Amino acid sequence: MMGNESDAPETAVSPTKSILRKDGKLKSEFYDKELSRLQEELIKLQYWVQEKGLRVVILFEGRDAAGKGGVIKRITEQMNPRIARIVALGTPSDREKTQWWFQRYVAQLPAAGEIVLFDRSWYNRALVERVMGFCTDLQYQEFLRSCPQFERMLVRSGIIVLKYWFSVSDEEQERRFQSRLTSPVKRWKLSPMDIESRNRWVEYSRAKDSMFDHTDIKQCPWFVVPSDDKKRARLNCISHILSSIEYEDITPEQIALPPRQRESGYIRPPMNEQTFVPDLYPTLATD
Repeated sequence: MMGNESDAPETAVSPTKSILRKDGKLKSEFYDKELSRLQEELIKLQYWVQEKGLRVVILFEGRDAAGKGGVIKRITEQMNPRIARIVALGTPSDREKTQWWFQRYVAQLPAAGEIVLFDRSWYNRALVERVMGFCTDLQYQEFLRSCPQFERMLVRSGIIVLKYWFSVSDEEQERRFQSRLTSPVKRWKLSPMDIESRNRWVEYSRAKDSMFDHTDIKQCPWFVVPSDDKKRARLNCISHILSSIEYEDITPEQIALPPRQRESGYIRPPMNEQTFVPDLYPTLATD
């Protein structure tokens, strides 16, 4: 059973064996094995959440390129997407701007047996909206006042809420931005808004500090994940999730597949009557 810091899973290697590279970051070999082990634990948690009808909300916040999307991907890539669901809402529509701030997030909260992972969340008001001037001072102050009440209400209703702040240094963020600029498959991740946020580093820091001061409450504390080493951050965050939610291993027994039933009388239509995608990678002849 997990769910207590002292019950957190031990690492998959002996503590006497070095798991670090010369630059202090985790070795890929260790990371891959440990991630696989933790993902197996996440599947056990998934079975438990579904069986017990738990409702779980996990928030991921942090600066641009802090590693939020990376950890969410590793958490969910082996899980059932009907149980573990990612929510990444875009800019509010004109209609949504007239609604109660939390309204569009409430619509995404989990039903029984679901885990919802918010890639950014209602804290947009305390961060990007505050820094970029997308909300008024009155709206900002009202958020800081009402957010703790909103989260206490979620907890009282039985929802498990975990909040993670991924903390990246300006030097590491700069390296990741440069990597995105030079990569054709990552360039989409860097938007004009990201560049503007980069230019307002100190203002973003002040907004984050104020957010922590007002919303780091007993019922829903913030957990900070140092994320200059992305692999270490992923493992630490997943381990913390597993240690924060009590669950037991109720993995179903392995089943044996019965022999296939051979149906007689079925004739498949001619292959030339169907349209196939072109085979661009024909089988290569082997020696």
